[in-house]
Amino acid sequence: MKKVYNINIEAQHPLPTPQEIHAELPLTSAMEDFVETSRHRIEEIIRRKDKRILVVTGPCSIDNADAALDYADRLKKLQEQVGDKFLLVMRTYFEKPRTTIGWKGLVYDPDLDKTFNIEKGLRLSRKILLAMAERELPTATEFLDPIIPQYLSDLISWAAIGARTTESQTHRQLVSGLSMPVGFKNATDGSIHIAIDAIKTASAKHSFLGVINDGRTGVFHTRGNKNCNVILRGSSNATNYGSEYIAFTEELMRKSGLIPSIIVDCSHGNSLRQPTNQPAVFLDIVKQLNEGAASIAGVMLESYLKTGKQNMTDRRNLTYGLSITDGCLGWKETEELILTAHRTLR
Repeated sequence: MKKVYNINIEAQHPLPTPQEIHAELPLTSAMEDFVETSRHRIEEIIRRKDKRILVVTGPCSIDNADAALDYADRLKKLQEQVGDKFLLVMRTYFEKPRTTIGWKGLVYDPDLDKTFNIEKGLRLSRKILLAMAERELPTATEFLDPIIPQYLSDLISWAAIGARTTESQTHRQLVSGLSMPVGFKNATDGSIHIAIDAIKTASAKHSFLGVINDGRTGVFHTRGNKNCNVILRGSSNATNYGSEYIAFTEELMRKSGLIPSIIVDCSHGNSLRQPTNQPAVFLDIVKQLNEGAASIAGVMLESYLKTGKQNMTDRRNLTYGLSITDGCLGWKETEELILTAHRTLR
């Protein structure tokens, strides 16, 4: 057995079960009501029954709890000014997909030192989400590992599946059982068909293996998730937020028997990886909305307290509120952008 089993495993140990983490860090009934209401509001926006626009904004990845809550307090205050036209949802991304190697996110390495204290990361991530729910601020995340939702998904109002995993059958099946609306990003090569195929797959019933709340492996039988949308995020070398791409996506969705619903990611390929390009994308979307683009349901921004990003060479000397992953738009610029878009949107 030693010659053929777990040859490349150095060590393994059990995690606390989702049930244990939920009991330790419980969701209150008031928080539960808030998450349920937020999901319903987002569903109505995605279906375009509510004509407001979803604005999903926040750090590329949460790396500091204090900075995240600082941002949340500012966002909550801004919501009071723009709530007639926008529903602001905070990005609370705890898993960072990597093309090769690098920091994988707060769940996996909460101390930013490659000690990979995942137990601490799960608890810290849940504490942040509980603090958001207590503030009555809706949260969004990207689900990467199919086990993580069992620990955190009860506090999430909207979720995304990233460009690298939209084509994954595992993630499409996962979405079919998630309780919140979900957006699928177009592929890194720009393919929109893949996101539409993912929506069709996720809306169907599935049976698959997973970890149930008591920690045992189990079989999940899902109903299918009917509240999914396409996210246009550009490709590795081109944008796709222009009106011609919106019209093309609408037509593809209609031909697939789907009600067109599109969220535009102002970052990634659409900003050509330059965070200061995000305002131009957002304002172009506002222009399209004013011209009658009825299928656009929202935008996404990568935004933090300070503009840009920093290398994580020494975790003891990191600049507070400055991204350690993708470059972000600073808070001042973000607030000005959202207020300008609010004034401009008819």
